[in-house]
Formats: sequence, C-alpha cells, structure tokens
Amino acid sequence: MTATIHKLRSERMPSLEPMLNLVSADLNQVNSVILERMQSDVVLIPELAGHLIAGGGKRMRPMLTLACARLLDYPGTRQHKLAAAVEFIHTATLLHDDVVDGSGLRRGKQTANIIWGNPASVLVGDFLFSRSFELMVEDGSLKVLKILSKASSVIAEGEVDQLTAQRRIETTEDHYLDIISAKTAALFAAACRIAAVIAERDEDVEDHLDSYGRNLGIAFQLIDDAIDYSSDAATMGKGVGDDFRDGKVTLPVILAVSRGSDADRAFWRDAMQGTRASDEDLAQATRLLHSTCAIDDTLARARHYGQRAIDALGSFPGSKAKSALIEAVEFAISRAY
Repeated sequence: MTATIHKLRSERMPSLEPMLNLVSADLNQVNSVILERMQSDVVLIPELAGHLIAGGGKRMRPMLTLACARLLDYPGTRQHKLAAAVEFIHTATLLHDDVVDGSGLRRGKQTANIIWGNPASVLVGDFLFSRSFELMVEDGSLKVLKILSKASSVIAEGEVDQLTAQRRIETTEDHYLDIISAKTAALFAAACRIAAVIAERDEDVEDHLDSYGRNLGIAFQLIDDAIDYSSDAATMGKGVGDDFRDGKVTLPVILAVSRGSDADRAFWRDAMQGTRASDEDLAQATRLLHSTCAIDDTLARARHYGQRAIDALGSFPGSKAKSALIEAVEFAISRAY
C-alpha cells in the first residue's frame, strides 16, 4: 500500500474539513436550492424531508460535485442545482431504504418511517426524486440528464439485487461487489462525472472522475460493512448490528462463511435466516468475523479501492481541490479506525 493511504496512521486523522472549506460558499448555494425545492403546499412534505436533510448528514455526494468542479477550474454556477439534484437522489434512496430495512435510527435520530409511517416516507422519497429530475431538466444538458438518470436506475437495480440476495449466504464476493457498485458507488461516480460535463472536458477526464467516485463509493460501503460489526451506535448513527439482524449478507459475512467450519456455516445460515438474532448471537458473529480475519480483509479491500480512487486523480495537477479529494478518500477509510 502506498504512502498516501498510510497517512491514516499519522498523528492527524483525515477529515472532510479541507473539502468543506474549499466548497463552503458553493455549498451555501446548494443548501439554498435544497431548502427552496423541498417546499410544498402539502405541509408533510417539507416537514418530513427537512427531518432527514437537516439530520446531520455530511453532504458528501454534493460536495464531490462541487470539489470536482473546483478541480477543473469551472467558473460557472451550474454545479449548484446539479449538486442539489444529487443530494435529493441520495435522500430519496435513504427514505426508501429505511422503509425496506425497517430501520429505526438514521444519523442517530429516529427515522422518518418510524415518526410518520412507511407510506409517507415512500411518497416523500418519490417527491424528492421528482424534484431532482426537475433540476436536471432546468440545467438543460441531455448528457447530464443521461448520467444522473442512469445512476438513479442503477441504484434502484442495486437495491432490488440486494433485496433478492438478503439472507442468502451463498452470495459470492463478486456478486456483492456488483450490488454495492450499483446501490452506493453509482451515485458517487455520477456526482463526480457531471462536473467534467459542465466544465466541457473530454471523455478521458470524465472517465477519471467517474473512476475516482466509483472506487471511493465502493470503499465507503465496505467500511460501512465492517463497522456494522465493530463500532457503536453513537459512531455509526444507527443501531449496532443492524445488517446482522436484517440478514444482510455483506462482505464480512461472505468471507467468514467461505472460511468457516461446517458448524460456523450452520450458525451463519441460521443467523441470516433470522433465527439467531440475539445480542449473544451478534457477539458470536463478531467473534467468527475476527477469527476468520473477515473484518481485517474487508478493510484491506476498502483500502485497495481507496487507493484506486486516489490513483484516478494522478493526471490532475496539484491543487487544493485535488488534496481535498484525496483526503476525502482517506477520511472514508479512517472511519474504521
């Protein structure tokens, strides 16, 4: 592993602060668009949407659009509405995900579906998707519309694919990587790629930013997979062991199943089917994950994809924007430490 990722072990933990400082003025414009476009005469819509949008999220995906625009020295303002569209897509998927998963916590707060119910959450998610497409159309670029609409459909496919793989311990590592490439990484990639489109750069630049975002998104999700078993609710902003109790066959589980004994595989089969879901069972699952090095190897894969993201920026000249984008990768990885 290169020295770049080794910075994770240095005295200062990476953060999103450099990116936030870089794009703070742009982000204020994005937040204004978000606030304006989530309004509705139907009072429940801004109330419910505001609960999640103001719920302490990092705004990482829209910040990537803004930072990539800075990387390319784009002088205009189109990135503001498009970054808001990216955030609306992300927020809509969160609302729908929490309904599908029956989640009770999101960023340390009660989820919208717990407060207002599943129907309201689904329908407000639909509203935010619609708002995102309005913003894309207003931008006027068919290419941007194609990129973001494709990402939206790929995300939905990934979510359905994950649902069909739920509780199936025979899910392979390759299949799981396909799932997270769709449900998580696709929006990261699109958020970065559209910056190259509005800056009128060539396909090669688009591809490099797409690769950066895609690999960052995969690394981000793999870290989430690991910390579901090795962190706490205060750190994660959701319940500890949610993936375990939901029967989500994530990469740590896939690795543990493939390396375990017959008895271990029987345990995992029962656990993923929901018949072994107590705190003691979660503790047993965590012991198996560590004894088979499944957590360590998931983190190693995350670092691999993180390095691929950093390498994708290699052709860009040094700048504050490039440094901030690199540190965003290091931040994503550092959440596990």
